[in-house]
Order: sequence, then C-alpha cells, then structure tokens
Amino acid sequence: MLDALIQGILLGGYYAILAAGLSLMFGVVRFINLAHGDLAIFGAYLVLFAVEVLGLSPWLAVVAVVPIMALLGWVLQATLFARTIKGGFLLPLLTTFGLGAVLQNGMFGLFGSDTKSLGNHIGNLSWASWQLPFGLSVGQLPVITFVVAVTVLGTLQLVLSFTKLGRAIRATASDPEAAELSGIDARAVHRAAAAIAVALAGLAGAFLAMRALINPYAGPTQLIFAFEAVVIGGIGSLWGTLVGGIVLGVAQSFGATISAQGFQLAGHLVFLVVLGARLYLAHSRNLGGWRAVFRLPSRPNPTPLTPVASEARS
Repeated sequence: MLDALIQGILLGGYYAILAAGLSLMFGVVRFINLAHGDLAIFGAYLVLFAVEVLGLSPWLAVVAVVPIMALLGWVLQATLFARTIKGGFLLPLLTTFGLGAVLQNGMFGLFGSDTKSLGNHIGNLSWASWQLPFGLSVGQLPVITFVVAVTVLGTLQLVLSFTKLGRAIRATASDPEAAELSGIDARAVHRAAAAIAVALAGLAGAFLAMRALINPYAGPTQLIFAFEAVVIGGIGSLWGTLVGGIVLGVAQSFGATISAQGFQLAGHLVFLVVLGARLYLAHSRNLGGWRAVFRLPSRPNPTPLTPVASEARS
C-alpha cells in the first residue's frame, strides 16, 4: 500500500504537467481545448522524429520540440481559436474537436498506427530505480517527471506573480474588457497563454512517450486525465493541478492493486465524487446553505426583548 501511494504521487507529476496547460487555457482564454490530449501526443511524435530521424538525444529533442509546440500554440490561437471564440461557447468546442480529429489522422498518415515509445532511446532510465527502506523501490524516471512538474509549475507561478506578462495574464483572466481599457492587448495575452499551454502539452507528451507506449489515437484518453485533474484540483489554479494530479494518480495506483481495470475505474470514481461535491456545494450556496437544500428548520434565534418586557423581567 505504501508503494502504491508513492507511485501514485509520482504519477501525479505527469498529470500536473498535462493538466496545467488545459487549466491555463480555460482560465485565461475561457474555452476548453478538446484537442489538448492530441497536441500532447503530437509533441511526443515530434520528439520521436527528432530522435529517430535527426539523431538527437532524447533530452535535446525535448528541448528543441517544446519551443516548436509553443509556436504552434501561438499560431493556433492567432489564426483559429481567436476567431471561433467570437461564435459563442459551442463553436470552440466543435473546432477543437475537429482539430483533434485532424491531428489524429495526420499522425496516422505520417507515423503509422504502430505503437511507439522513447523507452528504447533513454537507456537504463526507462527501468532504473532507487531502493528505499522496507523493500520499496522508486523509479528514476517518475521522480524526474515529478521534479520537472514542480519546477515548471513553480516557474510559471513566479512568472504570473512578478513579471509584466504574468500581471497581464492575470488581469486578462480576471476581466478582459477592463484589461483592454488599461492598455493591455488581450489578444496578445491570449496568444501567449496558448503558446504556454501547448508547450506544456508537448512536454507532457514527451514524458508519456518515455514511460509508456503511444499511438496516434491516444490523445482523447490523455484529455480525460487532464480534465479530471483540473476539476479535482480546481479550475484556474496551477498548484491545484498538482494536487488534482496527485489525487488522481493515487486513486489510479490504489485501483491497480485491486485489478487491472481498477486503474481506470478508481480515477473516474474519484473524479465523479469530487465533481458531485462541487456541484452540491454550489447548489447549496445558491439556496442559502445545506440546511435549505434538505429543507431543515434553521436554528431559532432568541427573540430580543422589548423595553417593556425587559423592565417586567427585571
């Protein structure tokens, strides 16, 4: 059980990297990118292409691909997302759903349907581990992934808190119209946020390819995991994505100790419980509290005495 807990926490690092971009897009640009998981898989295939065809080392390939993914996010926001947002809530969902289908079939045409992995290219790191007391072992790659997740989230938090771009992002996320009146170019901020989000998706995809097998149609599953981590941790919170990723990873890890299907099922159940609790709390606040939801009588307040009754009691 302790081993499952440790493995689940480390798995949460990968989910945090994947979910941070999705949370940033929703918090700043105000729409859900349904192609986020497919963009992560596309980033993984770009890293594989750089390693297998161009002959780069895996880590150098990751460093080269992340800026390319950032540029892709900037272009998508400038040419596609910004136009669809004007059409209401449904049009961006349909557009990103179509973008995901294009990415899936494009990767199928370019790279084939065979499952691939970076595990063969990172040497002993794919299975190397550190031995801990009580017979526990911790994989080196999951630890590296978790450290990278904390470093990336910490760097983003510093950028949002202490830089001009970060203040512009926070202002635009809070009120785009007021930010425009204050001299902030909201469209440029949206493009920057999309660039960061897609770059994070590409980074997460690279780590996924190092630890597992990927195929062109693996994106929707990763999107579900990212969405669940965002909802569990709280939408718009960077550190919340880390907490949500850890909760999801721990649930999946404990579920895997029960059965192979429990890995997926446990994570989905935790997501549904958290989502139901959030909906209940929002509903109860709208009705005036949980007592109003269950139609319970409120606690009687003592009736203040009138001056005449007060004199009579004295």
